[in-house]
Amino acid sequence: MDFDTIIDRRGADSIKWNKYAGRDVIPLWVADMDFAAPPAVLEALQKRVDHGVFGYGEPWPSLVEAVQTHLAEEYSWQIEADWLVWLPGLVTGLNIACRAVGKPNDAVFTFTPVYPPFFSAPQFSQRRAVVAPLTLVDGRWQWDEAAVEAALAVEPDTRLFLLCHPHNPVGRVWREEELRRMAAFAERHDLVVCSDEIHCGLVLDPQLRHRPFAALSPESARRSITLMAPSKTFNIPGLGCAFAVIPDAALRRNFEAAMQGIVPHVNVLGLAATEAAYRHGGAWRTALLDTLRSNRDLLEARVAALPGLTMNHVEATYLAWIDARELCRMRGIENPQRFFEQAGVGLSDGANFTPRGQRDTSGFIRLNFGCPRPLLESALERMRAALT
Repeated sequence: MDFDTIIDRRGADSIKWNKYAGRDVIPLWVADMDFAAPPAVLEALQKRVDHGVFGYGEPWPSLVEAVQTHLAEEYSWQIEADWLVWLPGLVTGLNIACRAVGKPNDAVFTFTPVYPPFFSAPQFSQRRAVVAPLTLVDGRWQWDEAAVEAALAVEPDTRLFLLCHPHNPVGRVWREEELRRMAAFAERHDLVVCSDEIHCGLVLDPQLRHRPFAALSPESARRSITLMAPSKTFNIPGLGCAFAVIPDAALRRNFEAAMQGIVPHVNVLGLAATEAAYRHGGAWRTALLDTLRSNRDLLEARVAALPGLTMNHVEATYLAWIDARELCRMRGIENPQRFFEQAGVGLSDGANFTPRGQRDTSGFIRLNFGCPRPLLESALERMRAALT
């Protein structure tokens, strides 16, 4: 499997690359890898295209069974077929969860920094986002239970907890003891937990294993909406296929009711790709993880040698959360994302991972290392040259 060849994505349909059309900028921002999809997925898509008819589609029994088998084998999580609700994307699921739980003007809680739809989805649903910052303790990002309790003490109308697991952008794999503390917190405050687990197939440290929040206990399952998709792991986000796992029948009915009139059918190519990825993509994913692990190790070593930049170990995802605050102080730089963009490397602005008005992450940048090694090395050399 080839993860070294650079595939030219310029001048076509790539949001990632078209952002810098006509400019010499290497884009390492949006969470979209620069690798071809697994051969099994490409084969399944070609077969479906050859069929020639693209009417409205729905999941079929072998696809549902493939999802059930995947979750059982990977995470020891046994789910029922009727727990599944299919979606055209995971962000759709976040927005529907906000509409399905509570009522307008209720609050939705999450940690920051976090993937921006976690605080935009509540706003689109006439809810209020309530946040508590993750803290860096002994080189590892952690959640502060006291800070969370304090945040909810002034927002008693909080009904939903949006959990990012593994966490984007800090790259944490939440351990079981941490998840159990979150579950106890959710039970104390009677919160539904919507767990975004889209990066669950991208745990990089071999000694770690993803644990679905809903698999902790029957009580955790009862108050859970788990959002998953093959899109990040198998690099097929453009095919638009995701699903929610909702064990509680009443909560599932509310979720499905909130979808009515606004959520379209999942496209048939996305469904076909999902079955192929889960059934036949295992060897490809193993090779991908080796590549990402090598890229992460290179990145961590190079960032450690760059003045003014620090990053913590990335346990999962292909996203690095880099602290450039010291660089900003040293060089009088107002925005590190713009600084590196001018040097030819397109990164994500850390300020966007905290709600507007609470921009305590403006000195951070996020770097996507899900790309061929030569591309990453070129980007890191540009960053080094800009700093030295």
